[in-house]
Parts: sequence; C-alpha cells; structure tokens
Amino acid sequence: MSREAAILATLIAYKVALLVIGFWAERRTKDGDDFVLAGRRMGPVVAALSASASSSSAWTLLGVSGLAFTKGLSALWVFPGCVGGFCINWFVLARPLRAHAHAHSALTVTDVIAGPRARPGAPAIRIVASVLVLVSLLTYVASQFLGAGNNLSETFQGWNVDDKASIVVGAAIVVAYTLLGGFWAVSVTDTLQGFVMAATAIVLPIAAVLELGVGGFVDGIAKVDVPGFQSVFGNLEFSLGIGFVLGLLGIGLGYPGQPHVVNRFMAMRLGERELRTGRIVAIGWAVVVYAGMLVLGLAARVLYPEAEGEKAFLTVANGLFPPVVAGIMVAAVLSAVMSTTDSQLLVAGSTVTHDLGLGNRTQRSLLISSRIVILVMSVCAVAFVLLTKDRTIFSLVLFAWSSLGAAFGPLLLVIVLRGPVKIGPTLLAMVAGWGLSVGFYYARSSLDIGTWSPVCERVLPFAVALAIALCGVSRGGVRRAGGAPAVGAR
Repeated sequence: MSREAAILATLIAYKVALLVIGFWAERRTKDGDDFVLAGRRMGPVVAALSASASSSSAWTLLGVSGLAFTKGLSALWVFPGCVGGFCINWFVLARPLRAHAHAHSALTVTDVIAGPRARPGAPAIRIVASVLVLVSLLTYVASQFLGAGNNLSETFQGWNVDDKASIVVGAAIVVAYTLLGGFWAVSVTDTLQGFVMAATAIVLPIAAVLELGVGGFVDGIAKVDVPGFQSVFGNLEFSLGIGFVLGLLGIGLGYPGQPHVVNRFMAMRLGERELRTGRIVAIGWAVVVYAGMLVLGLAARVLYPEAEGEKAFLTVANGLFPPVVAGIMVAAVLSAVMSTTDSQLLVAGSTVTHDLGLGNRTQRSLLISSRIVILVMSVCAVAFVLLTKDRTIFSLVLFAWSSLGAAFGPLLLVIVLRGPVKIGPTLLAMVAGWGLSVGFYYARSSLDIGTWSPVCERVLPFAVALAIALCGVSRGGVRRAGGAPAVGAR
C-alpha cells in the first residue's frame, strides 16, 4: 500500500468514527444545556482528555518538535511553560470554577464573568466579552481550517489534491459532528484525539532514540553544529536569555483564559474523586506529549539534520516506519488540527445564542439556534480562508491564544477565588489584557526589545489585567462553600 493510500484509508476510518460519535451524541442532546455543556454530567477522563486535546492541537505535535529541532536545548523551557499551564488550570482553577458554575447555573465563561443577567452593567460585560471571544476564536477557527487544508494538500501532493477542496472537506466533517452532538460529540471526539496524540508522542520519540541508541542520542546532540543548540539559554546574554525563558514560560498563563478549554471544568460532575482523576489524567497527558515532542525534535536533528523544523515529525515518521504505520501517524497530525476547531465552534455558537441572547430562550429553540449559528459561522470562516489572498492567518494562532488568556484568565481566577469584580474594573481588565496582547503582537516589528517581545505579549498583559481585577474585587464578595463566590456585586 502506498503512503498516500495508507493515509487516506486512515483518515476515512477516523472521519467515519467521528460521524458515528456525532450520531451517538445527538441522542443524548435534548436541550440547550446538553448542547452547550453536556448537561453538567461529564466524567473526569473525558473532561481531562478533551480539555487537553482542545488546548493542544497539531501545533503541539509539529510546533514543539520543530522548536526543539531548531533551537535545541533552549526549547526545553516549553515543557514547564505548558505543563505549568495545565497545573494552573487543574490545581487552581478547576475546583472553584466547577463549583461556581454548578452553584450559579453558568453555562459559559461569560456567564461567570458577567454574573446574573439582572446585575447592573452585566449587558455591557456580555457584549464586550462576546466581541473579544468571537474575534479571537473565529480567527483561530479560520486558521485551523487553513492549516488542515494545507497539510492535506501537501500530504497528497502526489495525487494533486487541491488545497481548497481539502479545506472544505475537513471543515464539513468537523461541522457535521459538532452540529449533531454539540458538547458531547466535541468532547468525546477530542478524547479520541487525545489518545491518538499521546500514543504518537510515545511511539515516535522512543523509535527515534532507539534508532540512535541512548549514547548516540546524547553524543549526537553535543555534536550538532548550530550556535546555541547545546545551551538552555541559547547562548544569549543574561538579560536576553531571561526574556527568552520568561516568554516561553508565559505560554502557561494563557491556559486559564481559553473558553473552549475551561468549559470542561464547568461540565464535570461534582465530586473530589472525579476532580483527582481528571487532574492525574490531564497532567500525565501533558507530561507525555510535551516531553515526547521535545525528545523527538532533538533526535530528529541528529537523525535528519537537513529536515525542515516543523516537518521534523513527518520526516521521522516516514523515515523510521513503513508506509502504513507512517500514514497512521501523519493522519493523526492532520486530524489533530481539528481537535481544537470543534470546541471553538461550539463556544462561538454559545456566545451568540446564549451570551448575547440572540437565540430564543426556550431550551429547544436555543438548541436549534446554536446549531444555526455554528453552521453560519463555519461557512463564513471557510469562505474567508478560500477568498483571502493573504494566507498568513495561521500566524495569528498565538495572537488568539495570548489575547484570550490575558482577557479572561485573570478575571476568572479572581472571581472564583476572591469574589465578584465590580463592573468598571471587569470591563477595564478585559479590554486592557486583550488590547495590550494584540498591541504588542502587531508592534513587535517596530519595537526594539528582542527576546522580551513574548514577555510583553503574554506576561505583561496578564499581569496588568490581574492587578486591575484584584483592585476591583467587591468588598461584599464572599466565597461560598466549595469555592463558589457570591455574585451580584456592583
């Protein structure tokens, strides 16, 4: 069987499995609560793996291994940065956010931040939060469709597959199972993808190291003739090295502010046992995947020094495995692109129908409205990708991640841990966090701050928004049992 045929067969089998899950989930989706948050009865393993996969799409497999291939040992700082983000979510945010969501019937992150609809000023918060969510997530969705199409067309380049057709086909499958089963379908399919990503992150690095031998792996890294490859600070001066390290560690600050990730905590069943299980599964997954991709990137540099950075994963898979096995691994990467998109579509749909209240408020009508919104926005995202001549949108993924993290992460942490934040500081924290992150992102080329640019994009906006939120905590905010604070502060 040829490489292309093996990949195609694997992709078809995988997509059929996704559609089967969608039909299964459709039977469990009876109303808006089921569609948006799985009826708040999600088990810990599904919650943990789906949250992990939706926060770590193909960038984790291709980008992290590519960074290690290019930068060498200095890329290892990605590990504490990303795993640290998982720890913040599961050790700090998960329990109080879950308790808050259950206590106040919050369906979305915006519900938590804005408080009751009758609260003075809540409509303004909902509008601002929804605009920020839609701008960031729709950009992210379009970039994922583009990334999937480009990868598919490159994988099947021997068959002259058109990239536009690849974008449409990939998007159609994701939209189909998201429309059918909503949060259930998205979470279960992301769980499946989480298993595939973890298995790949174990098999490929082990195969690469065994090919070299442990001694050959260590000696090979020491002999790589790339400046700074053997230095954990990349041979940078002290101040520049500190900026580089803080920039990578700052990736972890984005995790608490991702609506499509933290809503898994809101959907989990209450119970300390469920929380402990979810925590072990999620953090164990992160350790396996990120460590595996870093080792793979380093080994690829020794095995295939002429490979391209983000193609190191594919180069090792094709070089060490027969076409069928390599095809399965490549198919896993292509499918991983979609593991984030479905969750983001669902959040975008709930933002319009629930947060902005543009859908009919009856449960059945809310379900129908959510599906219509997801379909319309998906068509718009695909149309944007197909019609635009500037195909650099994939570079905006980090912009979406950092801006959402700075806009919502600090507020979520303060609200569920300290109590409600007043209206003015809430609006200011969101706008300042999002605006600073986006501003530094676009001004990076004109600012002469070198390796400190990521710190300005990820750490500084988060810190500013956190300070504003802490200063705006209502004196009347009292934490309830289980970590759920009282709401209604003005």
